[in-house]
Amino acid sequence: MQNELKVVSNATCTFCGCVCDDIELTVEGSHIIKAKNACVLGKAWFLNHQAGEGPVARIRGKESTVEEAVEEAAHILVDAKFPIIYGLSDTTCEAQRVAVAIADWVGASIDTTTSVCHGPSGMAFQGVGEITCSLGEVRNRADLVIFWGSNPAESHPRHWGRYSTMPKGLFVPNGRKDRTVVLVDVRRTKSAPAADIFLQIKPRKDFEVLWMLRALVKGLTINEADLIDTGVTLEQLQNLVDKMKACKFGVLFFGMGLSMTRGKHLNVEAALALARDLNAFTRFYANPMRGHGNVTGADNVVSWQTGYPFGVNLGRGYPRFNPGEFTTTDTLARKEADAAMIIASDPMGNFSQAARDHLGSIPFIALDTKETSTTRAAAVAFTTATYGINVPGTVYRMDDVPIPLRPAFESPYPSDEKILRALEKKVLHLLHEKLQASN
Repeated sequence: MQNELKVVSNATCTFCGCVCDDIELTVEGSHIIKAKNACVLGKAWFLNHQAGEGPVARIRGKESTVEEAVEEAAHILVDAKFPIIYGLSDTTCEAQRVAVAIADWVGASIDTTTSVCHGPSGMAFQGVGEITCSLGEVRNRADLVIFWGSNPAESHPRHWGRYSTMPKGLFVPNGRKDRTVVLVDVRRTKSAPAADIFLQIKPRKDFEVLWMLRALVKGLTINEADLIDTGVTLEQLQNLVDKMKACKFGVLFFGMGLSMTRGKHLNVEAALALARDLNAFTRFYANPMRGHGNVTGADNVVSWQTGYPFGVNLGRGYPRFNPGEFTTTDTLARKEADAAMIIASDPMGNFSQAARDHLGSIPFIALDTKETSTTRAAAVAFTTATYGINVPGTVYRMDDVPIPLRPAFESPYPSDEKILRALEKKVLHLLHEKLQASN
């Protein structure tokens, strides 16, 4: 008997930071067979989704009940002296809130995948301030759009079509014809042909070029000799400055090509300061191009509850923020952590060898929707439902706008939030027992 088809309107794609919420899904049983409006990455995300097979919970590789696994996981966290909690970018804000609460109860360091991507941007926001706007404002107002160290044609395919360059807006009624698009990068990517202006700067020279732009905006005189080894000419920079000062609404989208190259947070600070300087002449903004579906939500949730976006230690009963000291890859590489909980992330697949070696030597818990190198090495592993496809909740778009999720069908696996709430309850029970025993 053929399964009845179901259509889910206004579904949300959680693959990347665009978090497009206009997807129309056609569902047959537990399979998505059509994803209208989705980009090539979104279609792969939806159409390749499998309901999954295998146990919900495993302890040291052997199948167990959820209750047994939760008990074992709680003991790992409560008995640890320096536990760490990491990941969070591919789950709902509701689950992220519980993870922060658990970190608070056990005095852990809590960190998100931001620490290995746009962490320097978060540090720059604290140092300079964030001159930001929503993607809706960009769609309706922007007549100058700059992408710096970003390749949206491949990383965020619908960003151009839905938000930044192609759509017709209230003050840009002709869409692309009313906009100037600039791409700044160290190589000619697939995004370059779609730009009106392409500036190819030399690798690791972003900081210098941004400060030259700031100088020109301020009306200072610079010479061609000042631009040696940057890859650009004074004429190119002056032309860009003239366009930035003459536009009605400009925005600079910067990617990891800016935040994770030499200079890191100093590069982002220079970009933010440039946007601030330009507001003396026009409206100008700077926004990061965030990657994972809810990495922005993770930063927001951790900030709400601790005051800092990532790399926060709660071991003293109050939050301390220090990237490099409390960020996960560093605490693992220095062999400081003695237990961990990894949520919707795969550090065993992408951390440094030193960090992976130490993670493999300590007991840790892993929650993920599929089997990974991290879940295989975990002392306790939970298979969970996929957010957005099976699980409702809230995620944040890259511009800090919250978006609700409309799941397509139920999963045989529990949500991250359900597992984490059960774990928090057990952690509190064990902490209460320890307190009574000490008295």
